[in-house]
Amino acid sequence: MGWQWNSWTLFHRKVPIEKRCVGNTLFILLYSAVMRVCWLVGKEKCTQRVKLPHLKPVVIGRGPETGITDKKCSRQQVQLKADCNKGYVTVKQFADESGKTVPKADKMLHEDLCENDDTELVPRKTMKLEADMQGSSANPKLSNTSVSTHEGTSRSKEHLGHWSQGLKSSMQDPEMQVYKDEKTVVIKDKYPKARYHWLVLPWDPITSLKSVTRDHLKLLEHMHAVGQKMIEQCPARESLEFRLGYHAIPSMSQLHLHVISQDFDSPALKTKKHWNSFTTEYFLNSQDVIEMVRSKGKVMVKDHTSELLKLPLRCHRCKQQLSTIPQLKEHLKKHWPK
Repeated sequence: MGWQWNSWTLFHRKVPIEKRCVGNTLFILLYSAVMRVCWLVGKEKCTQRVKLPHLKPVVIGRGPETGITDKKCSRQQVQLKADCNKGYVTVKQFADESGKTVPKADKMLHEDLCENDDTELVPRKTMKLEADMQGSSANPKLSNTSVSTHEGTSRSKEHLGHWSQGLKSSMQDPEMQVYKDEKTVVIKDKYPKARYHWLVLPWDPITSLKSVTRDHLKLLEHMHAVGQKMIEQCPARESLEFRLGYHAIPSMSQLHLHVISQDFDSPALKTKKHWNSFTTEYFLNSQDVIEMVRSKGKVMVKDHTSELLKLPLRCHRCKQQLSTIPQLKEHLKKHWPK
């Protein structure tokens, strides 16, 4: 009884990335980005769970752990090894229904859409999965063809792995780019937190503010000037206010400057963490960062800065405290009518 592909689905945080049959039992693979562990869960009995620790091979088959009783299924049918950082499970099938060895290992990739509450994640690319049917067994194969989420993007792009690398993919995507020069590129934020929300990124591989030194001072000034240029070209520049700045503790790899209008009128603004990351001292003004690097040679983040994300919701204009995000958004309409 071979493996059978049924579907390839993805959800937030704990995600069914694959459904497969072992014997007559259907299992779903769950991936947890938070716990760095993958679970093989029985479709019919959710209590049937096989833990797949990070980078540790686990062999499963017929037996009490899986509840599989079909004797056509070997007690050591497959080996699974999860890589929680790169977001795939390597599957090695030991034998098919006839007892023949199947040595080939296959990787089941998934597009990591795990949302970070600081910065919404940029979906990268999905991989087309095919089943090669031979007799009664089905051996999974990873197709050589990658399907980009943006039409026209190269089909042979390397999968960048963890979701935190998403900006590196987006900054190369022509459909995301709105401006570029020899030093920087500007992209639209995939999940804008306001009516206008751009990211200014350097072409040079600079991980975050922690990596910034005085050697980057000219680059920071150029990024700020590019951000100002985006505001000057914005059709709503007369009616809206803008801020340029960095998150003190960014979740995405690759230095990026936020250029964001202060209306915060966006369905992508959903949580207290979203709000506080742009309206408290967690958001470092671009000019302040430049002056800090000029005077101290680096960016210094205060202790307990992450606690700012837990502050109560408070209007950034009149300082009125609101209980919920919907109440806050309704209140903001008074300051920023459409």
